[in-house]
Amino acid sequence: MEHIGLNQLREMFLSFYQDKEHYRRGSFSLVPEKDKSLLLINSGMAPLKPYFAGLETPPAPRMTTCQKCIRTGDIDNVGHTSRHGTFFEMLGSFSFGEYFKKESIEWGWEFMTEKLGLPPEKLWVTIYEDDDEAFELWKDMIGIPPERIVRLGKEDNFWEIGTGPCGPCSEIYYDRGEAFGCDKPDCRPGCDCDRFVEFWNHVFTQFNKENDGSYTPLAKKNIDTGMGLERLACIMQDVDSIFAVDTIRYILDGVVEMAGIPYQAGQAPTDISLRIITDHIRSVVFMIADGILPSNEGRGYVQRRLLRRAARHGRLLGIEKGFLTKLAQRVIETSGEAYPELKNKQDYIKQILSIEETKFSDTIDQGNGLLNDAIRRMKAENKTVLSGEEAFRLYDTYGFPIELTDEILREEGFTADEARFRELMQIQRETARAARKTETDDGWAENQPLLDGQPETEFLGYSDLTSDSRIIQIFKAEGAVDRVGEGETATLLMDRTPFYAEGGGQTADRGRLTGPAGQADVLAVSKTHGVFSHKIKVGQGELRIGDNLIAEVDRSLRHSTARNHTATHLLHKALKEVLGEHVSQAGSAVGPDSLRFDFSHFEAVSKKDLKKIAGRVNEAIIAFLEVTVTETDIDSAKKAGAVAQFDEKYSDQVRVVAIGDYSRELCGGTHVQNSGQIGSFKILSESGVAAGVRRIEAITGQRVLEELNKREETVRQAAEIVKANPDQLLTRLSAMNDEIKTQRRELDEMRNQSLADDAAGLLRDAKTINGIPLITKVYDGLDANELRLAADKIRELATSGVLVLASRHPDKVNFLVAVTDDLLEKGYHAGKIVKQVAAAAGGGGGGKADLAQAGGKDPTKIDEAFTAASEAISSLA
Repeated sequence: MEHIGLNQLREMFLSFYQDKEHYRRGSFSLVPEKDKSLLLINSGMAPLKPYFAGLETPPAPRMTTCQKCIRTGDIDNVGHTSRHGTFFEMLGSFSFGEYFKKESIEWGWEFMTEKLGLPPEKLWVTIYEDDDEAFELWKDMIGIPPERIVRLGKEDNFWEIGTGPCGPCSEIYYDRGEAFGCDKPDCRPGCDCDRFVEFWNHVFTQFNKENDGSYTPLAKKNIDTGMGLERLACIMQDVDSIFAVDTIRYILDGVVEMAGIPYQAGQAPTDISLRIITDHIRSVVFMIADGILPSNEGRGYVQRRLLRRAARHGRLLGIEKGFLTKLAQRVIETSGEAYPELKNKQDYIKQILSIEETKFSDTIDQGNGLLNDAIRRMKAENKTVLSGEEAFRLYDTYGFPIELTDEILREEGFTADEARFRELMQIQRETARAARKTETDDGWAENQPLLDGQPETEFLGYSDLTSDSRIIQIFKAEGAVDRVGEGETATLLMDRTPFYAEGGGQTADRGRLTGPAGQADVLAVSKTHGVFSHKIKVGQGELRIGDNLIAEVDRSLRHSTARNHTATHLLHKALKEVLGEHVSQAGSAVGPDSLRFDFSHFEAVSKKDLKKIAGRVNEAIIAFLEVTVTETDIDSAKKAGAVAQFDEKYSDQVRVVAIGDYSRELCGGTHVQNSGQIGSFKILSESGVAAGVRRIEAITGQRVLEELNKREETVRQAAEIVKANPDQLLTRLSAMNDEIKTQRRELDEMRNQSLADDAAGLLRDAKTINGIPLITKVYDGLDANELRLAADKIRELATSGVLVLASRHPDKVNFLVAVTDDLLEKGYHAGKIVKQVAAAAGGGGGGKADLAQAGGKDPTKIDEAFTAASEAISSLA
């Protein structure tokens, strides 16, 4: 067999099926778009489930993909075996009701034997025990001897998940030879030994499993095949470990080079760490490229867990921090051609890795120290389980995932009380949830479940701000009602509405409803499965089910919101131009008063760049670019360069908002008709909100004028205070600043001279206790630094003695005790003395032998404190 590289194998597969008239699609994101059941995409068919379920129309009846996947179910085995990994690529060919078993098997065989050159005699297949059709196809059409066609039961060769589409499958195995076998006479696919490697599964979806457990034939039968690219590469490169595959070995060699430790193919204990780092860096690089940032929740937690696990094993190998960023380059080199997002975002990927690795390095020493102390204590007390409280503290304070704590413990033969840890985690979540919860009207919040089964609302708000509407449902706290009266609040459903519902980061419209018997204000609008819920408060009269209304959107608020929403699109584009293409939206909030835009970036944006960004946005505004909205299918929109918004779920038909040729985004929000209608744009602030996420807050239109007027008034008042014209304010302030500096310098000189004069007098008046001079002094209102300065002046002149100074404040007193060098050898200790001094005034403190500070609560007890100092000196003498 010819040795074929992993990247070449990927292209061969996709090109082969493309030639068979399959639509070739790039990999979906690792973040599931329309599947809340998955945290991360974990198989080739996972993103295609809506097509197989008939919920959406596929872009073509035949498809082929190479899907990036992550699975963490076997993470504890990663590194300990040669085959387990968290990141992998899945080659797939799919038919949505067009072709079936014959073509799937025929083309699969053609690809394996003719394109890859796999020896036919090395290939075995398994089929479902009752699938005679597949048996005949493999035997008669392909010519595989019956003894190499193995029938297996439902557990092995029938694909189903609960109810719904399902069917038998046929798996293809490669025979590695007798040397890998178990010498059993019946050794064949299904055996536990390492001789037969399953690498390609063909699923024949031909049934629908009903609720009663029965199976009915599908009207349209589907094909779903999946082949692990890394596993295929193992076969084609004649290696028995994914870590020996060319692209993965290149990454592993980078780890070996950094660690200065040879890789011995699993024969050395250090090989575990080498393999863990190699696998995990692939996962984290691809996750960051898809917008997944390290966090303490959800997929971000998976990301942080993998990243920190890799960082820790780097430490175990003695690799200096910062190595993950260097390794990321190897991942980009090997996979960047197939996945352009890796190259486009490489600077961003490296910055996120650097930030997170540095953050972990800053805390891991403390966490390790705490954990090592706990291990030593458990050994001394003959305990084997770390308490859930200590495990939670490691997580909450030091950022240790429980899995990392558990891994370190297992290396020492211990475990953690994970059940208690989970309890504490749940308590923390519930506490946080309660703290975030805001008061809502019962009629608004409690009746959301009653929306199920309601007809979808016709939305007119893109073109009309007024509509004739009819009330079809009214909900209050007690449930559905037929009317709502003056002063009452309720949730109202109408057959049609001009009100935009909150979504996509845009706030809902507000406005008024006018009916035959009353009026109401619309306070908020939400949407659930196409049903618009209007939170209303009746101002006068009453509203009743069946009433025909005039629904009016507050035009001023709508137009202000539209200005801000269109401005976020311009801002997004400007950020990409100034900061780089790695920038992507990470959230937004658009309302009538302002806009907030969160974006992926690895450092604070400089004032210079913020000025450039605002300049680009304002250039687009004054260019009076036409804003157009078109509807098309999502694939066409993305091919045309439309940018998808953060965390939005799109149907097959999408709205594309284009602002001239400058910006093009998928968006369901409301916008101006021309960029010039925005008027102007001003950035108010830029800040960080999470690792790798920055936030810009800005205003547009009339709000910019209001802000400028406000600042102009501030300048006017400031000029009036300093008795200058506004245009001379900077000159006047600069002169005043120079004057203040001069006065402060003169004041400092006077204070220093005063302290020096005072010091000489204090030395003359010092008490002598058992031959030791005791110098005491009370000052009013000195801060800690000023008190230390006074002490320094006195110590410059004192050859021997104990100095006790007090600074009196209205509700407290600060003490300072200093001991000259000659007395330190005799056992006099400022820290001990100051404790007794402060205690006399109801306080406490301590410090070093030569200098110590403390605080007291009662400034009337200063004399008692000085007496305590005398007693302390007497006792030491």
